[in-house]
Amino acid sequence: MNTKEDMTETPQKYTVTAALIYANGPIHIGHLAGCYIPADIYVRYLRSKGADVAFISGTDEHGVPITVKARKEGKTPQEVVDFYYEQIKKSFADFGISFDIYSRTSNQSHHKVSQEIFTTLYDKGYFDEETSEQYFDEVAQQFLADRYIVGECPVCGNPNAYGDQCEKCGSTLSPTELKNPRSTLSGSKPIMKSTKNWYLPLDRMQPDIEKYVNSHKEWKTNVFGQCQSWLKDGLRPRAMTRDLDWGISVPLPDTEGKVLYVWFDAPIGYITFTQEWAAQNGKNWEDYWKNESTKLVHFIGKDNIVFHCIIFPAMLMAEGSYILPDNVPAQEFMNLEGDKISTSRNWAVWLHEYLEEFPNKQDVLRYALSANMPESKDNDFTWKDFQTKNNSELVGIFGNFVNRVLVLVNKYFEGELPKPSEFTDYDHTIIEAIKTFPVSIGNSIDTFRFREALASMIDLARLGNKYLADTEPWKIIKTDPQRVGTILNLSSQIVANLAILCEPFLPFTSKRIIDILGFIKIDSEGKPNDYEVSAIYWKYNWLDAGRIDLVPNSQPLANELDNYLFEKIEDDVIEKQVKKLQESKRMNELENAKVPALKETIQYDDFAKMDIRIGTILEAEKLPKSDKLLKFLVDDGFEKRTILSGIAKHFSPEEMIGKQVTFLANLAPRKMMGIESNGMILMAENRDGSLALLQPHKEVWNGGPVS
Repeated sequence: MNTKEDMTETPQKYTVTAALIYANGPIHIGHLAGCYIPADIYVRYLRSKGADVAFISGTDEHGVPITVKARKEGKTPQEVVDFYYEQIKKSFADFGISFDIYSRTSNQSHHKVSQEIFTTLYDKGYFDEETSEQYFDEVAQQFLADRYIVGECPVCGNPNAYGDQCEKCGSTLSPTELKNPRSTLSGSKPIMKSTKNWYLPLDRMQPDIEKYVNSHKEWKTNVFGQCQSWLKDGLRPRAMTRDLDWGISVPLPDTEGKVLYVWFDAPIGYITFTQEWAAQNGKNWEDYWKNESTKLVHFIGKDNIVFHCIIFPAMLMAEGSYILPDNVPAQEFMNLEGDKISTSRNWAVWLHEYLEEFPNKQDVLRYALSANMPESKDNDFTWKDFQTKNNSELVGIFGNFVNRVLVLVNKYFEGELPKPSEFTDYDHTIIEAIKTFPVSIGNSIDTFRFREALASMIDLARLGNKYLADTEPWKIIKTDPQRVGTILNLSSQIVANLAILCEPFLPFTSKRIIDILGFIKIDSEGKPNDYEVSAIYWKYNWLDAGRIDLVPNSQPLANELDNYLFEKIEDDVIEKQVKKLQESKRMNELENAKVPALKETIQYDDFAKMDIRIGTILEAEKLPKSDKLLKFLVDDGFEKRTILSGIAKHFSPEEMIGKQVTFLANLAPRKMMGIESNGMILMAENRDGSLALLQPHKEVWNGGPVS
């Protein structure tokens, strides 16, 4: 088979983008499964085949979510994006997402290109200048962009849907569709006020957009179907500018206070970041954006389909010199423990926290998310399944096979790969089977069926385990060491094939296998200077997979005791993560608990009828047959009275003795558990349901009235 050195044809060029995430919070597993892991698998596979790939992404640092976060934290938008850009970039790098560049839309170079493309479309007469009625907050004195308006979703009834999207049902909305809208700035009901903006006439462009979309019937069903739904409803003009003070200024006279719509400038970021990368690496960026033979592929979540399949292509059509997306393999949503991931509710597994709590286990999370990737429908991540995927599949199948081969080679051949003798018919069956895996896995990745591809890769490890179980080299080592040498040589070649074929999915594991096999992995820049000239370098790629001569005879392998690929994850580790999520949900519920509504208005005379007094608790005890009631003997200044109170879950009898309390003295007596209660001790309820005593801040005489 051909290797990189044998390739003479110009490699196919790909521009692969992964969605630009808002720089207003950390990365979570929903982002990873919905966009970044599938994109990274695809790119690593393409590179291994010898393709010329530009893998582009970055942070989206404009738009209302940034300003909302800044207001909430009392910071400037720039402070917010600076912090999260660095955190997100580091998390991706530590997790092994192999971007060629990870940049940001706040760069001035991006501002310049975005304004240039806007100006080109303006000069060509594509924009319609319209004055329209938009929501305006009279209290904050500001026009309200989509995310500054919340209201009732017309589709599912969610009372807190945003003006551009309902996070509960996923519907794309416009602010005027919301019922009972309110401003997130002041909480007031906004009014409609006239403002001027520039609209892209998608309605007039629909025939060209339809022709483009209909030429890609190979797109995933969810993507093609959503596009057809939009087209069937009829496209409408969409504003490409906004009334905001954060973003890229509209490059026209007399447009102070207006910026480019975030979904106009954000996808242009793919272009500007490619320009940055090309300038840094001596490449021509136009080869990746203006060459008809280049394939442009966008990896996104399903909530961004309309922007990448209709609006951005419409912009590129209008500009006239760019290629259009060849494919947009959007994923559905990843849920968490049966509930929708929500950053606002802190219901998420955050990548930077995972990397701290599970050091050197990047590939375990990559594997678990890839195995449950939401390719055609929403899927669910659970910590228990994460544990099972690790223990049963990575440890029990993949790691077990590699370790068995390593142990046997060290035990029987002093760690050097034995030379094979004559292959049996069964060996030839295994050899032919090995050849099928690069093809089947590659076909699945080419068609964006990543779960299927991962399952095929693990099947190669299963094949290796079966081969060892069937041939039983440990039983014949004394009678036929040559046969054992053949078995372990072929098994080692399967391990080497796994190193190639698992690399798109498990890059850290692939590197460890290469080390175990006694190779040194080098990158495209050549051999590191500090290695010996005699070192054996790993130069294999996807085109070499399927071969059984990857590891040379007598190659010294690593010592098996230091090279377990994976380790079991115990129940207590998983229980800790589940409890962490439950505590996160509890704290979020507390933080968002609403103060109970006020009761109906009463007159002073109604209040005056209540005789509220101060008394001291002399005795306290639990009632034997009740979990809730405590029995108190209270000195009320006149006499000693019995009061029963349902606070046993909050206070012990011992801690109540001697305390002064506030009580309602003229409440009609009431029998409970056969005991007459004469009064009610007053408490304040906290947002978490706990109770606090209402006590005077200094000692008061018993019977003292509260007024």
